[in-house]
Amino acid sequence: MKITSNTLPAIFEYASMQLHHLYPEIEIKSIIKIALKHFFNFDSKYLALHPDVRFSESELLKIVFMTKDLKKGVPIQYILGETEFFGLTFKVDENVLIPRQETEELVDWIIKENKINKAKILDIGCGSACIPIALKKNIENASVYASDISHKALEIAKENANLNEVEIDFIQDNILEFRDDKYLPFYDIIVSNPPYITDAEKESIHINVINNEPHLALFVHDNEALVFYYSIAEFAKQKLLPTGILYFEINEKYGLEIKSMLEENGFKDVLIKKDLNGKARMIRAKKS
Repeated sequence: MKITSNTLPAIFEYASMQLHHLYPEIEIKSIIKIALKHFFNFDSKYLALHPDVRFSESELLKIVFMTKDLKKGVPIQYILGETEFFGLTFKVDENVLIPRQETEELVDWIIKENKINKAKILDIGCGSACIPIALKKNIENASVYASDISHKALEIAKENANLNEVEIDFIQDNILEFRDDKYLPFYDIIVSNPPYITDAEKESIHINVINNEPHLALFVHDNEALVFYYSIAEFAKQKLLPTGILYFEINEKYGLEIKSMLEENGFKDVLIKKDLNGKARMIRAKKS
């Protein structure tokens, strides 16, 4: 099947016919809009003002080749090699997770709650470094540190720090076996979006995620659903300042269990927060 004409409606029709088995209609339109902005700098405002825009043969070919990759299940962000997060551009590939909306909400929560000047912040399991870079950009004079077990993820993270013109101190480490000498003595904020999808939940995850995004950053065994939360909480007990705060992105199924674990470990004012979809996806705990 070819794109029937060089118009915007024809592009949407073509994409819908090719991708309807993978995505709902509204998501297909969103994907095409992302591509149009990336390839031709046509944002939503431009398209609204120019509904009769016409595309050249070479421009249409870009859409066709991109759609072929999409049909194979490759996420648009990996095809384009970049994505947006908190108003910033990030490079992404199969070595890092694609940042999600709920993670933006976590970052927004941290920024709104913390107006500390010269705060020391650590992100554990940083992946693309979307969290630490967004925090560095929005918390004045913050000193930001980020760790990950994956060398390849850290390479992407360092590229993103350079791309967004921020200074982040990166640490390669397995938080389940952390070495104390790698880290600063104390932090004002520790944040983590650790692996939290259990093996039993894999069937409910979109096939594109299963086939493309790094399993190391996504999944935990059913009998170890909270292994990272326990380890990071223990680390935070040692490394947070007395007034320090710990933030997690969480699996909504385990919110109350994580809250109880944090309280049993001496954390105070533990608060579960729902995302815009009404799901319990974030938690905050104060050291004292």
